[in-house]
Amino acid sequence: MQTVLHAAAMVPMSIPSPSWSGFDIPLPWGTLRIHAYALCILAGIIVGLWLTSARWKRRGAPEGSLWDIAIWAIPFGIIGGRLYHVFSSPDAYFGPGFDGTGDLSLIPQIQRGGLGIWGAVILGAVGAWIGCRRAGVKLTAFLDAAAPGLLLAQAIGRLGNWFNQELFGAPTTLPWGLEIDPANANFPPDMAAGTLFHPTFLYEMLWNLVGVAILLLLDKKFNFRWGRLFWLYAVYYTLGRVWIEALRIDDAEQINLFGITTRLNVWTSIFVFIAALAIFFILGRRGRPVPDTPYLAGREPEEKAEKEPVPVTSVTSHDVDASVSDTGSRGNLPDNQSDSGHVDEPQETAGKPEKDTTSATDSTSAATAARKAPGSTPKADDTK
Repeated sequence: MQTVLHAAAMVPMSIPSPSWSGFDIPLPWGTLRIHAYALCILAGIIVGLWLTSARWKRRGAPEGSLWDIAIWAIPFGIIGGRLYHVFSSPDAYFGPGFDGTGDLSLIPQIQRGGLGIWGAVILGAVGAWIGCRRAGVKLTAFLDAAAPGLLLAQAIGRLGNWFNQELFGAPTTLPWGLEIDPANANFPPDMAAGTLFHPTFLYEMLWNLVGVAILLLLDKKFNFRWGRLFWLYAVYYTLGRVWIEALRIDDAEQINLFGITTRLNVWTSIFVFIAALAIFFILGRRGRPVPDTPYLAGREPEEKAEKEPVPVTSVTSHDVDASVSDTGSRGNLPDNQSDSGHVDEPQETAGKPEKDTTSATDSTSAATAARKAPGSTPKADDTK
């Protein structure tokens, strides 16, 4: 027991922030700085694409179409995420109150951190739509396949905030409080050195990982279509983002609505949550599409099935009789009668209608037997 208590005492009662945030690659004209934040974003994209690729393939999508979509969606998403961050936290770029005292050169420097998820999702969806149109697949089908992978990418990307020592929460005395270097520019100037903060990056990371498992399980059970899994992702993510965002103390645009002043991202999460939940239930009333295909109408792959030979049906006496016209029968009569060797044959046949009809009963229908009455042509009698 004492050993266990001693081991517990040795466990640090806080989460230290990494002192390492990247490395330099020497080049002939200088150095290239590789930031840990960028590596986390890249790792999230790779792992998210891996999960999306597996799900996309299982839905019967054309091979290689994921990369046709990703080449549009990823750049659009990064640009959209950066623009959303710039306009939701404008002071550093435009100055307080947009007074022009900010530094516009900081806008493209995404290695410093700052990607807003809502801008990334909106503009990324535009890029995905372009890629889907070019690949001949449905955007809704792709969004359903990508939803868990998107949440997984966000979970891994959140580690970048840890390396940058940014976007942490309010002070806390909890044993998992986050240490921030007092010399770091993000350390609140009115806080004492050694103050611990809520590790909001960790909260969101864990929330997202649990969400990935939930989305996969629900999709396996209900097989969501029409983009419903994507909207369920939005519902889940915004539900967590509201309380996580409310913990943060970094500079952000404050919005007053309904007499409540809070961060722009909190209001955005609330409105997206309501809209996503409504859309999820509305789409559920449409039922499942039949057939369920990821292809756009008219872009389905051509079938390569071999042509099967057309079966030939047997010809019956009924078919033969039906193919002989009255005119043809009358045209053959004079020739048959003019042949002295065959003059009596039709008369003999005509004289025994009951016998012939009885013998044909086992092999022909009643309709065929009726046609073998007096007046039948010799050719018709040959079918007996």
